[in-house]
Amino acid sequence: MSNQDETPEYMLRKELPDEVPVTPPADAAAEKPAEPVVTGRQRLVQGLWPPRVSRAQLIVALLLFGLGFGLAVQVASNSDSGNALRGARQEDLVRILDELDDRSQRLEDEKQGLETQQRELENSSDQAEEARKQTVEKEKQLGILAGTVAAQGPGITMTIEDTKGTVEADMLLDAIQELRAAGAEAIQVNGVRVVADTFLTDSGNSVSVDGNKINTPFRFKVIGNPQDLEPALNIPGGVVQTLEKEQATVTVERSDKIVVDALRAAKQPDYARSSGQ
Repeated sequence: MSNQDETPEYMLRKELPDEVPVTPPADAAAEKPAEPVVTGRQRLVQGLWPPRVSRAQLIVALLLFGLGFGLAVQVASNSDSGNALRGARQEDLVRILDELDDRSQRLEDEKQGLETQQRELENSSDQAEEARKQTVEKEKQLGILAGTVAAQGPGITMTIEDTKGTVEADMLLDAIQELRAAGAEAIQVNGVRVVADTFLTDSGNSVSVDGNKINTPFRFKVIGNPQDLEPALNIPGGVVQTLEKEQATVTVERSDKIVVDALRAAKQPDYARSSGQ
């Protein structure tokens, strides 16, 4: 009996599906809005407007505008001038040509005047530079003569050995005078520079040059032409023979480079002044 009672209920459950599909109503599908379709023309318009202008493009555009405006004004001005000249009388045209010729001549004269001034300035500059160079060179020469600057050049070295102590100041002074007469330009004796006012005196068994005591051997460094200096010392009855008679030994050597580096302090004269002051 129990099997018969359960059969209808079991069969009823088998006939019913587990899940029943639900179909949405047609009104719900209709409520969802459809996406608009964008055409190619609309995309082109959206890409071109609003325009995207960079700073550089804006500057170029302004320059081009200014150039075009200037050209337009120039063309209009030339056109107006040409129209004015076309309507001018022959006398006016001749007068205008004469004025243009006069202006051109004035400009040419002014150009030539400026070129002349330029050449004069260049020549003046060159002359000033040359004068400056000559002044510097003259200063060096005077410094050599005054003993305030060192000097070098060809010359001779004369060495006097006085073992007997017989050489006196006047003999050395005669040697200096003879060298000067032969063209000596710079002389140095035992580290003392010889200048125009140099004086020599006897100092016991030695000699003093400008108050500086020097001892044998007496060494003369002389700058000048060696071919003139050496023969002047060796002439008969000259410096060499006189010293040899006093039993002194004299040697003279020529050289292509003699350095006279003993210096004298520049002395300011007490009374003499330049005549240009």
